[in-house]
Amino acid sequence: MKAIKVKEDFYWVGAIDWNVRNFHGYSTFRGTTYNAYLLVDEKIVLFDTVKHGFEEELLSRVKSVIEPEKIDYLVINHIEPDHAGGFVKIVEVIKPEKIFLTKNARLGILAHFHKENYPFEEVKTGTTVKVGKRTLTFIETPMIHWPDSMITYIPEERILVSQDAFGAHYASSGRFDDEVDLCELIQETRKYYANIIYPYSPQVNKLLKTVKEMNLQIEMICPDHGVIWRKNPEKVLSLYERWSSYVCDPRVLIIYDTMWKSTEKLAYAIMDGVLEEGVEVKLCKLSVTDWTELMADVLESRGLILGSPTLNNGLLPTVSGFLTYMKGFRPRGKVGAAFGSYGWSGESVKILNQYLQEIQAEIVHEGLKVKYVPDEKVLLEGRELGKAAAKKVKELCSG
Repeated sequence: MKAIKVKEDFYWVGAIDWNVRNFHGYSTFRGTTYNAYLLVDEKIVLFDTVKHGFEEELLSRVKSVIEPEKIDYLVINHIEPDHAGGFVKIVEVIKPEKIFLTKNARLGILAHFHKENYPFEEVKTGTTVKVGKRTLTFIETPMIHWPDSMITYIPEERILVSQDAFGAHYASSGRFDDEVDLCELIQETRKYYANIIYPYSPQVNKLLKTVKEMNLQIEMICPDHGVIWRKNPEKVLSLYERWSSYVCDPRVLIIYDTMWKSTEKLAYAIMDGVLEEGVEVKLCKLSVTDWTELMADVLESRGLILGSPTLNNGLLPTVSGFLTYMKGFRPRGKVGAAFGSYGWSGESVKILNQYLQEIQAEIVHEGLKVKYVPDEKVLLEGRELGKAAAKKVKELCSG
């Protein structure tokens, strides 16, 4: 296995995981990569390691450039096990003079591996290290998306080594954005943001402002997952600006599940109402919808209309499970409404409205519930609910 040359003296030496399909609950239908990078200068620097089990792949790629024992410095941008799981083995092989990382990363490494005899050197935002013709500039990025996280900028090359930021779970033979299908890449980048970075949008927004304030000239972004952005770095930067600012499309998602089709009949009536207002709509039945894919739609859709029948004084498990998952990502700026059928108690709509309140959605309807099967009158009410939500979505998206 050989290293891939990124720029003069700078190489990709990571690993490709073609077969992973579930990443702690995140569906990775296109696999992923664990990226690591090698800079050859007066001091030789390795940026990050790989997931445990992929160490030999990394070392093999390094050996195609230099002997691993010649590496002087190791930079740990992020300690999550998919990047630092190989830390112990790699350090045993390369025996670096120094390991650069944040204070939280040092504490995290010790908590993971319970060894203290490493040549750690803590860095902060603005710390610089000269490695020859080139300089490493470190920027702390706590909670993007772990407390330990940082990014490394190489000003002479205008390269940003960005850890998990700007990445995607995406395995491919191409290592660069111009070597893969751009639409496919953006789809996976959006999905990654929605399921990993979304709850830390305020921190992302702050980071983007810091990048502007520091006047970082970025020609290439090298994340820890996916491909290197060498042709379209401004594209992914603009997407992160949009997503971290909670900008949404004028689209309504009807997210629901059904027991005996009554709630589903309401869902279709609500959809008709949304369409009458000329707003894009998508029906998302949770028993047949992948949550990870759905979160990518939630990220960019202004309207969320939630539906569930009442089961044992609560929600259907599929609905309850997804809403717990979604709430953890703290979506903001949504338009919301709720609906559902019931047999004798009818708490589901109240519970759904509580979820909408918790994510600070603007609720446009008190909620529509029906006992057993909706008749034409109730279905008309469903269409009116859809119209009300669509009107508010258009209003907010045109402002």
